[in-house]
Amino acid sequence: MTHYQLKHETININDIDYLIRSLKDNQQFSDDQQHAESLGISSATWPLFGLLWPSSKILAKTVCLYELKGKRVLEIGCGLALSSIVLHKMGIDITASDYHPLAKEFLDENILGNQMSPIKFKTGNWEIENPLLGEYDLIIGSDILYEPAHADDVSNFISKHSNSGVEVIIVDPNRGNRAKFTHKMLSLGYTHHFEHFKVETTNNTTCKGRILHYHR
Repeated sequence: MTHYQLKHETININDIDYLIRSLKDNQQFSDDQQHAESLGISSATWPLFGLLWPSSKILAKTVCLYELKGKRVLEIGCGLALSSIVLHKMGIDITASDYHPLAKEFLDENILGNQMSPIKFKTGNWEIENPLLGEYDLIIGSDILYEPAHADDVSNFISKHSNSGVEVIIVDPNRGNRAKFTHKMLSLGYTHHFEHFKVETTNNTTCKGRILHYHR
């Protein structure tokens, strides 16, 4: 059974409107079968996948400007997968990945709501190797460095699924683990540059941080 409440909103990316179904707020929770609990997802972190975070909008607005025809793209920790939906609309070879048990269900519903064909989805647990994922030309993610362990886990996961000449774009809203993550990426053979962002959100707060770029 589902015990969570939903909302629908229209998000404009590059002059195209996308209808996105998300959780009503960060107080929603439903895990009757303990699927999330078995994956180590607590009741406090359970709703995070289903919220449309400012960083996800920044990532979508960033990657839609890239020339990606012929490239394989992977979104990690996709949550509602806004960037994946936008790139799929553009005809890009995109795979969305997340380990939350409801991520694919929400993605499928949002694809239907926007009258698009299905998006490829793979389970992406950063602590467990998934050989089915393969390697990619571009790996993207937003607000994924929120736990200290993520600096090592995410960098190792990215390295396993990067091909030669890969580019990585991570939108980070000034999480405290960014410096350690960058240090680990440099040790794995990536180069690095960044740009600052600062945007006003719909609830009159400010979201600021860095768009991190890595190349190998």
